[in-house]
Amino acid sequence: MSRLRIIWEKSDIGYSKDQKETIRALGLRRLHQSVEHADTPSMRGMLLKVRHLVKVEEVNDSGDAE
Repeated sequence: MSRLRIIWEKSDIGYSKDQKETIRALGLRRLHQSVEHADTPSMRGMLLKVRHLVKVEEVNDSGDAE
């Protein structure tokens, strides 16, 4: 399954409480922090809600862990 790297780009000051809670639920605590999550429909829904605050990159699972 592919993974997504989510980077918090823009401050949530001035945005609604549910958007701030979504940022926290994604595991983001500080501005410019990045986290990785599995690419699931529920994750995509959360990202759609805060798409103006984050940057999303697809990460390839190459299986380099040996």
